[in-house]
Amino acid sequence: MCGIAGIIYRNGGGAHRVGRDMTSMLQSMKHRGPDSTGYALYRAPSHDLVLRIKLAESVDQHDPDALPRRRRQVEARVRAAGAQILNVEEINPYTITANLAFEGDIKWLADSVESVPHVEVLSLGHALEIIKDLGDAQTVGSSYHLDDYLGSHAIGHVRMATESDVDISNAHPYWAYPFSDVAVVHNGQLTNYHQWRRRLERAGHRFASDCDSEIIAVYLAERMAQGDSLEVAMRRSLEDLDGVFTYMCVTEDALGVAKDELAAKPLVLYESDDIVALASEEIAIRAIIDHEIDTYDPYESEVMVWTR
Repeated sequence: MCGIAGIIYRNGGGAHRVGRDMTSMLQSMKHRGPDSTGYALYRAPSHDLVLRIKLAESVDQHDPDALPRRRRQVEARVRAAGAQILNVEEINPYTITANLAFEGDIKWLADSVESVPHVEVLSLGHALEIIKDLGDAQTVGSSYHLDDYLGSHAIGHVRMATESDVDISNAHPYWAYPFSDVAVVHNGQLTNYHQWRRRLERAGHRFASDCDSEIIAVYLAERMAQGDSLEVAMRRSLEDLDGVFTYMCVTEDALGVAKDELAAKPLVLYESDDIVALASEEIAIRAIIDHEIDTYDPYESEVMVWTR
C-alpha cells in the first residue's frame, strides 16, 4: 500500500525542524507501510558535496572487520577520484556521511565509491541527504537523530514490501543517480518499467534496486539535464510513463507532485503562506498543523511544483 509525504517551508531561511516534522507525518501513516521508512531532506545548499553511503544492509556478524575495511576502501576510492575528504561521520556501523571538496564528474565519483563490493551511494549533492532504513518512522528518525535536522523541504516514504525484498536498497526515496540533489518517492506501479529501465541503462545509468520508483527519479533528472524545468519534466513523464501512480520529486530548491490520468492513488494537499504539506492521507498533514485546516485532492494528470 505504502504512503508518501512532502513538505516545503516558504519562510525561515531553511532553518525549520524538517526532520522532526517529516517523522511525525510518516509515523501517522505507519499502517500504510511498516517495513521501512525513508527521507530525502534538504538543507541550504553548501559548497561542499555531501555523500551518504551504505556499507551493507546491516552489521555483518560473521566478519566484524568487514565494515571498517569497506570504509577504508571507500575513503581510498574517494581520494583516488580527486575528492578531498573534509569530514566523515559514522551514523551507525553500516552508514556513513562524508563532506567532500570536489569539482569533478559526479558519476565518476559515485562509480568509484560503488566499485567497492556491497557499497551503495544513497545520495550525493550539495543540499540533499537521503536517510532510509528498516522499521517505522519513529525507529528510523530516532536512530538517525532526525529531530535535530534543520532544513527547508523534504519528502518521505513508508513502505509495505510487495514485489521486492525488505531491505535498505529497496526502501524509498531514490536518488536520481548520477544527478546531484534530485530524489523521488512514489506510490503506485509503472507498467512500462522494464522498457524504461533498458532504455536508461543503455544511456549509462545504473540502478541500485528493482523498484520502479527509481526509474522515475532517473527519468526526471535526465530530462532536466537536457534542459527541461522540473515542471516540464514531470508533465512529460505523464506522457511517457504508464501505470497508476502518484509521485513526488524534490530538487535543491523545489518540490513537485504528479498524478497519472486515472488519479487512483490518493493524495491530499494543504497550502498556506508559510507551508505546503502533502501526503497520502490527511492524518499526516494534521500531525504537523496545530489548527483547523482545509485540504484538497489534486486532479488527474495534474502536476504542481513549489519553490522555497
